[in-house]
Amino acid sequence: MSNRETARADILQGTLDLMVLHTLDTLGPLHGYAIAARLEQVSGGAHRLNMGTLYPGLMRLEQRGFVRAKWGVTDSNRKARFYTITAAGRRQLATEKAEWDRTAAIMQTLLRESR
Repeated sequence: MSNRETARADILQGTLDLMVLHTLDTLGPLHGYAIAARLEQVSGGAHRLNMGTLYPGLMRLEQRGFVRAKWGVTDSNRKARFYTITAAGRRQLATEKAEWDRTAAIMQTLLRESR
């Protein structure tokens, strides 16, 4: 794995829950492929989620009660699990957004320091 791939994986690992919860909160119920496609679109292709990364994350969010899944049919008439954010997921999203903002502010301050 190249340094760029490793960096991308590290960033993704730390932000996947936030990105998924925000996407579901913004767009409503989606199946896994639609979530992955949306994150790739919004990131300008910087985040290309493979399903081996996304589905364990969705399962983890479901186990924690942050999303709920139910079977449905896609626009292309295929069976898929559609994920919906729960009230607990919205509270978690607010917590994670606040933490992200705090971390980003710290990084901005640090990176603006001059010698």
